[in-house]
Amino acid sequence: MKQITSVDNPQYKTLLKLMQSSRERRLAGYSLLDGVHLLQAYQTHVGMPEQVLVSRAGAESSEVQAIIRGASNTVMLSDSLFKQLSSVATPTGIIAVVRTPRRDVLPVVPDTCVMLEDVQDPGNMGSILRSCAAAGVKQIFLSKQSVNAWSPRVLRAGMGAHFGLEIYERANLTELARAFPGRVLVTQLGATCSVFKSDLTGTVALVFGNEGAGVSESLLACAHEVLAIPMSASTESLNVAAAAAVCLFERVRQTR
Repeated sequence: MKQITSVDNPQYKTLLKLMQSSRERRLAGYSLLDGVHLLQAYQTHVGMPEQVLVSRAGAESSEVQAIIRGASNTVMLSDSLFKQLSSVATPTGIIAVVRTPRRDVLPVVPDTCVMLEDVQDPGNMGSILRSCAAAGVKQIFLSKQSVNAWSPRVLRAGMGAHFGLEIYERANLTELARAFPGRVLVTQLGATCSVFKSDLTGTVALVFGNEGAGVSESLLACAHEVLAIPMSASTESLNVAAAAAVCLFERVRQTR
């Protein structure tokens, strides 16, 4: 197993750039999966990563050993170097370098899907992706201004959901909504129709907007229905990830 012990190592410098910069990750076409759970999910849905990095301490873990047993390109880092590379406060001792699963060609006929317009918070994005996977909605379309779905924080929040989904980034949501073969359903604070009284079965696109601004007027104009989630009068609004989960699982309830 190759070892890296110096911060001046060229390969380590490249890895550090990938960890620190979304631009570097985009240009290189790689993402970093930090932690045992993410790697296990990747192995289940995709296969073996291109490279696996382990810390000296992590290499003693039975879970880590099980992962690297089938890896052909494993590099061991000193614990101090690994900690600098890890995006978590308490590293589990393993990181994988994988090709980012970019989907540049949109599906000819979109299925039931979720459209996310300018969602900025990585935690919200990851939580929504996780809810989509749990609810069986596989196609996710993100606007150009949405947070990078493959950033370390979004990957962590998604808990492996990414690898069972079809994620289309930098999509023109207004064009997609206009051409969508089913019904486009938008959630908006103050709408008169309750999500619990609307028909969410069949082919639908559930649209959720920016944490502060909500859904844009151009996308709102494409909606067949504008829905609200009933809540206590003392509550101003729901977090977008919570709102998405409510709508997704109301659809699950209706389709069973």
